[in-house]
Amino acid sequence: MPTQPLLLPARLDPFLSQKLRFWSLVAMVLLIYVHGYNLHPRYLQPFTPVEEPLGPGTWLQYILANGLLRFRIPILFAISGYLFAWREGAAPHGQRVKRRLRTLGLPYLLWSGLWLAALWALEQFPITKQAVIDAEISPFWPRQLLSQLSIGELLTRWLVEPAPFQLWFLRSLLVFNLSYPWLRVAILRKPAIYFSVAGLLWFFMVPLPLVEGEGLLFFALGVWLALRNADVLTPPHWLRLLPLAGLWLGVCALKTWMAFHVGPPFSLPLALSMLALHKVGEASGMLVAWFGLNGLVRWCMARAWFRWLTGFSFMIYVLHVPLVNYATELALRYGRTVPHIHLLTYLLLPLLIVAVSAGLGALLRWALPRVYAVLTGGRGLATS
Repeated sequence: MPTQPLLLPARLDPFLSQKLRFWSLVAMVLLIYVHGYNLHPRYLQPFTPVEEPLGPGTWLQYILANGLLRFRIPILFAISGYLFAWREGAAPHGQRVKRRLRTLGLPYLLWSGLWLAALWALEQFPITKQAVIDAEISPFWPRQLLSQLSIGELLTRWLVEPAPFQLWFLRSLLVFNLSYPWLRVAILRKPAIYFSVAGLLWFFMVPLPLVEGEGLLFFALGVWLALRNADVLTPPHWLRLLPLAGLWLGVCALKTWMAFHVGPPFSLPLALSMLALHKVGEASGMLVAWFGLNGLVRWCMARAWFRWLTGFSFMIYVLHVPLVNYATELALRYGRTVPHIHLLTYLLLPLLIVAVSAGLGALLRWALPRVYAVLTGGRGLATS
């Protein structure tokens, strides 16, 4: 199999370009609904049970946050891999690496540092300090405050375990971009071996240094599709959308039922069963979303307000965590007398965060466009 650059189309198909913009935004919004989950235990894994009573609100939160919406990271990695491979040959790899250091590495360091400063400020006021403690998202549990950390731990908090923990995606993406020539060879020369190994790493959630198995699979899938110049707009002949949508809904519903009804002791077979359901839901959801929602894509991208909002996908991404975690704690603490406060917070707070993120992004882009360009890696500079 040749490894020299392949001849790819000079321009993306117009509708494909629209779909990529649509899903780049929608996946960011779905991230908030996953990270805004407010039941106990808060930390979601495929096999996380629910310690709260089953009801319409708790059921809805779980099936969304730990079921139907979990395809959002795979689709983002696939889009990133597709675009990176599609632009192959536009510049030497060394130049592309320098650009990615500016568009991925620098924003990672800056936003991690800015959130450390924001955390320090929040810790100066009793109300917000308590929200930081209650959120329990520091990797140095039970120590949740910056004032409790050593200098070395503060550096780790900045460089490796950022407060906006979703930045791991930028870190992994940067590693994949840097190692693209070697990934490309493996994907093109031994695709069966590569995807078998990457698939196992994804399925069993095997942690790898600096990257995630999930990205190793789906970034490579995007690369493979681009380099083969595959038709990614037409559903494959074997794909039947209605049965696949039924499978997606079914496995997520079954996993949700298990999370509420299967109590301790929590066995390994049970965890593996929930993991399998989770992964089937993730893959089937990605296919249904990509091939089955074209009508929604066209409707949204025909609206000027939605196209404007797509320019702030990155701002939504970098601002939503830990903002959603601390705001959730404040809402639950001071709104506990409000009926259905957990469900209302889960449904409405993400929309508020989208509005705040887009508003701050628009203000910063207008007032300080150069600063905005640095913080976003040049993303979203267009106004439409």
